Amino acid sequence: MPETRSARFVSPPFVQGTVGERAAYLRKEFVAPSVPRRAILRSTAVGLIEPHLNGSVVGDEVLAPGWTSYRHRLIVSTHDVTDKITAGANVVGAVLGEGWAVGRLGWEDRRNHYSDRPAAWFELELEYADGTRDIVISDPSTTASIGGVGANSIYDGERYDAREEPDGWDSPGFVDDGWVPVEAFDWPLDALAEPIAPPIRRIEELAPTQVLRTPSGKLVVDFGQNISGWVRFTVHGETGSTITLRHAEVMVDGEIEVETLRTAAAMDQYVLRGGAPETWEPRFTFHGFRYVEVEGWPGELTDDAIRAVVVHSDMTRTGWLTTSNPQLNQLHSNAVWSMRDNFVGIPTDCPQRDERLGWTGDINAFAPTAAFLYDVRGVLGSWLKDLAIEQQEKGFVPWVVPDVLSTPSSPTALWSDVAVSLPWALYREYGDEKILEDAYESMSTFIRQVADLLDDDGLWSTGFQYGDWLDPDAADDNPAGGKTDRHLVAGAYLCRTTREMADTALILGHDDDAAEFEALAAKVCDAFRREYVSPNGRLVNETATAYALAICFGILDETQLQHAGDRLAAVVAQAGYRISTGFAGTPLVTDALTSTGHLDEAYLLLLETKAPSFLYPVTMGATTIWERWDSVRPDGTINPSGMTSLNHYALGAVVDWMHRTIGGLGAITPGYRRMRIAPQPGGNLAFADLTHLTVHGEVRIAWRLEGGQVSLDVAIPECTTAEVALPLHPDSALVEIGGGEHSWQYNVAQVAERAPLSLDSTLREVSDDPAGWHRFTEVFARHYPGVPLDGKAPEAAGMSIRTMLDYVPGASAQLRDELQSALEGSSR
Repeated sequence: MPETRSARFVSPPFVQGTVGERAAYLRKEFVAPSVPRRAILRSTAVGLIEPHLNGSVVGDEVLAPGWTSYRHRLIVSTHDVTDKITAGANVVGAVLGEGWAVGRLGWEDRRNHYSDRPAAWFELELEYADGTRDIVISDPSTTASIGGVGANSIYDGERYDAREEPDGWDSPGFVDDGWVPVEAFDWPLDALAEPIAPPIRRIEELAPTQVLRTPSGKLVVDFGQNISGWVRFTVHGETGSTITLRHAEVMVDGEIEVETLRTAAAMDQYVLRGGAPETWEPRFTFHGFRYVEVEGWPGELTDDAIRAVVVHSDMTRTGWLTTSNPQLNQLHSNAVWSMRDNFVGIPTDCPQRDERLGWTGDINAFAPTAAFLYDVRGVLGSWLKDLAIEQQEKGFVPWVVPDVLSTPSSPTALWSDVAVSLPWALYREYGDEKILEDAYESMSTFIRQVADLLDDDGLWSTGFQYGDWLDPDAADDNPAGGKTDRHLVAGAYLCRTTREMADTALILGHDDDAAEFEALAAKVCDAFRREYVSPNGRLVNETATAYALAICFGILDETQLQHAGDRLAAVVAQAGYRISTGFAGTPLVTDALTSTGHLDEAYLLLLETKAPSFLYPVTMGATTIWERWDSVRPDGTINPSGMTSLNHYALGAVVDWMHRTIGGLGAITPGYRRMRIAPQPGGNLAFADLTHLTVHGEVRIAWRLEGGQVSLDVAIPECTTAEVALPLHPDSALVEIGGGEHSWQYNVAQVAERAPLSLDSTLREVSDDPAGWHRFTEVFARHYPGVPLDGKAPEAAGMSIRTMLDYVPGASAQLRDELQSALEGSSR
């Protein structure tokens, strides 16, 4: 921002920043000698501001100025208002709410994190045809009062009394008797900053899918989709009637369930003026919801009277994937919607409860997916700037950005190291070295800080770690208590981030730093192998997460890699192809399987529907990604742990694997100047269509598998090249292509015929077929829960299943019939 500013921050004297306080209305009347040839209005607030000019709202931004590290960066919105200025009297005004700066944030019921009251700042620059200029500013000559907007809270909602809205308050000629001068407010003007991210806007409107009466007689509107935003309605009723809206993500036993909101009231109220039809929507709150319970509605509530307004940062969509499997399409849609709902200014964990914080671990896990689905350079670039500012100020990378936690954040894997891995992920997607340049100091500072914490063996073995957060086998009251050793997770992630740091230094030409970080990467990876890996590649902590990290982070050598992949496949099979990973392992487990030759197992894991699994929430009607694998239990009740958001994108990170493996697109060089196109069909998928808008243009990939033939259609931008691995090709063909459209049709490679599985098959033969083994063990476990089966054991090599059953006490004819049916229905 320019340094010469005469506008001042101002705050009404009657506003104290306390709970339940009403919004303030500000106005300043001025005279324009003639119609200006150019008029620019700039505005911001400590709190939330809705600017007005001559009787109408300025612009289409909402929840401005968003949420940043306010003392360092307070975003100023700029609007061209030339067509709104008239010769003579004019009025610039604003409605001022508490927002993130003043209202409560976090689950500790704390408020006033940034300020004890809200304040506004605006300036209107007028340029006339004769070259003269004038400026209208916020200063103590501005007057203030109250109006229809009452209590307003991000978490708890907004109350509006239409009877108290002063008609024409933002227009010339309004008699402002009773309005009082504002007071100057102390705020650093050097914090004023131009926006990096796109503004928050109303993006879409959803009509109800049904309006229903609950068993208790409550009126509920179902919008069919879990969103972030609010409701707009049009109503006609008696003066003083009150409409109350209660928002919820889910219904249980036919009624809305607010367990997932914790202490957030998520309630809006509207008091009717009466007379003509009235249309209203809140302006200083937002909710995460699918259902709205409506109380006090006069008469019948019709579908056309109410809409859900989807609100989030106005990002450009860049990635799409459709397959022949409707459940996978819903999973993909759920990830997209959870991202949309959690990009309201910053990347948050959830949009509904008393939290909605910029958790670093969530976006770190989801970053490659986010960058594929939307252009996130603005939102995440702005957020990284706040991260670096607060890191420099506090001496650590906060676990949430902006940081409103009551305790300092110690360095942790996957959370704090977002300072390194997020800029790297953005660089890989967009190919812009400036992303790394801007983040370099933050990245290197974090890595050096962790290097100082290593023990004498080079291990990150002390200090708090989140570990494999929300491992489904962890106790509900201990989400960090997963199966995988926390410091193994930390050491593995450090192997990744030190290499990313070394590569970043090399790209930017910091040769001395590159040598330092390369040596550090070698040191920590050697230490990890010595501590956690056997010479053959077996990990001392045999969990899916441990193997996935070691495989995907390049920690193992070639002689260890395949054995580790085989062990991972066995661990995944032993879990019945149900999810056994949390935040740390879930984004990587399908990649680890695929890269070690276990594509079938990766698809079995992806397509499993029993809890916990990727598709279990889909079978339960989810329209967004859940925080926990069992946020809603099979009986329809809510997990009572207190951490049961139904709108958390982190565990949707598997969508990145879907883009690269099902859709078949991966970047060889940053920004997709050179790419790899290699769809890998599996899981009985018959087709997939992928589109990605890269920085060089649009990429399209479409493959079909029908009647033993494959068709593949590819289009890439003219300035790019690709290597294409033709899927299921008899010669494993690899083709080089340039920009343009390309097509191939060919017969599927012939697979050697193998005898169908039956009770006469050996355990080894069945276990060698992932789908057959899965179906077989599922049936066996129903009859003999807890009894282990090891199809790879030496004694299993020649023993038929029929013979094995002779040694199983009480093996019934029914069990034999069910096992035979399961084997006949396997992938063969």
